[in-house]
Amino acid sequence: MTGICGFVGSSIARSLLGSMEDLSILGVDNLIRPGSELNRRSLTKLGVQFIHADLRAASDVESLPKVDWVIDAAANASVLAGVDGKTSSRQILEHNLSGTINLLEYCKRWAAGFLLLSTSRVYAIEPLASLPIEVFNCAYRLKAGESVPAGVSSEGLAEDFSTAAPISIYGATKLCSEQLALEYGLSFGFPVWVNRCGVLAGAGQFGRADQGIFTYWLHAYKNRRPLKYIGFTGEGYQVRDCLHPSDLSILVAQQLGDPGRAGRRVQNVSGGVEQSMSLLQLSDWCSNRFGAHEVVSVAENRPFDIPWMVLNSKQAQTQWNWKPRMNLTRILEEIALHAETHPDWLEMSAGN
Repeated sequence: MTGICGFVGSSIARSLLGSMEDLSILGVDNLIRPGSELNRRSLTKLGVQFIHADLRAASDVESLPKVDWVIDAAANASVLAGVDGKTSSRQILEHNLSGTINLLEYCKRWAAGFLLLSTSRVYAIEPLASLPIEVFNCAYRLKAGESVPAGVSSEGLAEDFSTAAPISIYGATKLCSEQLALEYGLSFGFPVWVNRCGVLAGAGQFGRADQGIFTYWLHAYKNRRPLKYIGFTGEGYQVRDCLHPSDLSILVAQQLGDPGRAGRRVQNVSGGVEQSMSLLQLSDWCSNRFGAHEVVSVAENRPFDIPWMVLNSKQAQTQWNWKPRMNLTRILEEIALHAETHPDWLEMSAGN
């Protein structure tokens, strides 16, 4: 498993070790994310074999021992990466695309299966930004009776929604990785699964404003740090859905155990409408949990921001009989408890 010392990688590793018999995990990480060393120590205590390696270096990947599956959970996962003036566009290409190519060459060599954790950010920004929406109960929702693009309904975006540019440099690296993975698998005869994940959230996530927004918001609210509603009139109506990584792990375990299953190789994996919430609704939840805290309004929209992003995971439900088990309230409460017991978490994980 690559990126094993990140929130998603470490969470999946722990879940798989607890649910699958006779499983050995080789974890790979370059440990550049603040806080990742904490996960390395806890994972090695569980029996994970850890190798410090950088996926950008082909020689690092080529030296890895043979495994049956590669779960790729490594990425620079910010839609602003490469364009925010803080990060390099070349580095995101190297992390998210060159790293994938090196892993696919590894899978080709050893006939290892490849499971890619992708993102909802492969979906086209312009049609998302122009969806007909209205405010209901302090949150955006699709306006009933209006014409919408193919692949979108009140239940969210399906896998056939447009992936045409612009999707951000980050989104483009993940979409290219998806396509290369499928081509390599077909050309060289190894199984490939691609899971397009929505927002993942849970205790222990390295919360940042551009990544892990649910976790970041709760920790920042609890610690009275500055928060902003940015864009879309600055009222906090923009909506996302979220998923706990333990639910993602259930699907991953099925995919590892059934590599030849007939069906589509790419699927959405997310919480859906039932586990969606606006920033304003999230603030109301935090106010009830932690007490009132001011959130500043900034009306100007930023590039790549979208008002409503909810994934429709019906394909995964049909193909794998999968659906989320941990509801939104449980996820938020888990994060809140973590925020209360780890008041310095944002500083430790370099949130800003």
